[in-house]
Amino acid sequence: MALECGIVGLPNVGKSTIFSALTAAPAAAENFPFCTIDPNIGIVDLPDERLDFLASKHNPKKKTPAAVKFVDIAGLIKGASQGEGLGNKFLANIRECSVIAHVVRCFDNPDIMHVRDNANEAAPIDPESDILTINWELCQADLNTIEVRQDKVTRAVRSLGKEEEKKYAPWMSAVAKIKPLLQDGKCARVADLTDDEKAAIYDMFLLTMKPTLYVANVDEDSIAAGTNKYVEVVQKYAAEEKSEVVVICGKFEADLAEIEDPADKKDFMESVGLSESGLAVLARKAYHLMGLRTFFTGGPDECRAWTIHAGDKAPRAAGVIHTDFEKGFIRAEAYTIDDLRKYGDEAAIKAAGKYRQEGKEYVVQDGDVLFFKFNV
Repeated sequence: MALECGIVGLPNVGKSTIFSALTAAPAAAENFPFCTIDPNIGIVDLPDERLDFLASKHNPKKKTPAAVKFVDIAGLIKGASQGEGLGNKFLANIRECSVIAHVVRCFDNPDIMHVRDNANEAAPIDPESDILTINWELCQADLNTIEVRQDKVTRAVRSLGKEEEKKYAPWMSAVAKIKPLLQDGKCARVADLTDDEKAAIYDMFLLTMKPTLYVANVDEDSIAAGTNKYVEVVQKYAAEEKSEVVVICGKFEADLAEIEDPADKKDFMESVGLSESGLAVLARKAYHLMGLRTFFTGGPDECRAWTIHAGDKAPRAAGVIHTDFEKGFIRAEAYTIDDLRKYGDEAAIKAAGKYRQEGKEYVVQDGDVLFFKFNV
């Protein structure tokens, strides 16, 4: 399973517009269903004010941000789990992603056809019904996956007896919790599973177990308020399954992406009451939902944000820079971006006793600035 965020939703809700603005690599965005067939893939630089601050202290020749991969997956419709539209292919594309960004239409526009149950029939704007339609199809696909595995587990237990039953006990207890939810159109991720149960079902890559971020695509009139009657519906639904919501105006973000001058970008955002692009928020939240974290290195040649997994220890982080750093790891010298803000420079950080020496068991924290000592 790739470390990437799949952008999903019904046809014509603004997925490709948002993707194009994110990646500055235009995807087709036309007013008809299934405009996107093969998934578009884009690597997006992760906006990070901490890296900008570090660079302001070093004035490096080069500044390299972390990045997150997004995949624009074609619109799903009712019946996708039975192959309607191009359902089977699209569901396979989603299965390959680690996180889902579910785009929901939260604007009225009679010139843009909205579809739900039938790709050729206009439907009213109803965010909850739209979410339920997509989630129902994902639930049905997961039920199919479970039932295929359940047959194999049942045969194994019958033929090999109690030892095999003991081996599969966490899997069976997880399925007992998940299956009724899926049958009711509710996502598997809301099930109260133990760590052993989560581990037991991991290799099925259930679609509804994937962390999901709801993206409320609004019109320009709703940007300043950051909400409208449709957004409130999405927020209520997301809260029930403990998911987050990002409010974005796809059209505004597409226009913003075409502006090259940073000062002009800032003025354009301020004109609608924004201090930060909605897409920057989306990229950052997707990155964290993937379980990714950032540490920094800084100097006159380059200031760089490096990507690690939450919980990675210092040697593993060193290996992200170069395998030799991990093999010959001695220690990591560390401080935080917050230390740098407070004390102003490394000398002052050292004088305050905040410059740390960390060993092999140190778990790297998001926002650490590290310098590795190694010997090969």
